[in-house]
Amino acid sequence: MKQSRLMSLVESIANVLVGYGVAVVTQILIFPIFGLQTTLAQNLKMGLVFTIVSLGRSYALRRLFERWRRL
Repeated sequence: MKQSRLMSLVESIANVLVGYGVAVVTQILIFPIFGLQTTLAQNLKMGLVFTIVSLGRSYALRRLFERWRRL
């Protein structure tokens, strides 16, 4: 079954939003172990940057695999 571009984007967004939450919580828990002190605002901003990169990567890979599937 073919997945539309819109549904690829929706799935990628859902995946990345969950990843954002996991990333921020992980940063809050792990950074202090390595001596990195950050505020919640800094963690949220870093998480946002990683989320944007992840969204683009996820969408591009999904479209690439869809193209390969059609060959």
